[in-house]
Amino acid sequence: MLMRTDPFREFDRLAQQVLGAGTTSRPAVMPMDAWREGDVFKIEFDLPGVAADTLDIDVERNVLTVRAERPPRTGDWEPLAAERPTGLFSRQLVLGENLDLERLEAHYDNGVLSLTVPVAERAKPRKVQVTRGHDEQSAITA
Repeated sequence: MLMRTDPFREFDRLAQQVLGAGTTSRPAVMPMDAWREGDVFKIEFDLPGVAADTLDIDVERNVLTVRAERPPRTGDWEPLAAERPTGLFSRQLVLGENLDLERLEAHYDNGVLSLTVPVAERAKPRKVQVTRGHDEQSAITA
């Protein structure tokens, strides 16, 4: 059996158990994918086990901040393996000025937070009319 080793993984796992992952000083990782589909920009975050009511999405200027929380397990239990982080998850994205953040939509289903951001009208290609001296008109693409 071939095993990849990471010398820092055990240290990180121990630190998570002792200090708790996702403390306010070090939020846990929030994996994401982002892509453009036609006139919309899509972002998906994997947040399995996160309750929808803990999700918080803020937009300030062109900075998108996503926060979520997965509470730690409570009760009388003995961990045999504890690799899934608990606590606060946070991710900030600086989005381009060519996106219409006023029309951002969010949907959460089966542990995946999906955001859809339309491309701003001002960023879409358009035709510009050019007039000449004798009322002749010609269209060129901008």
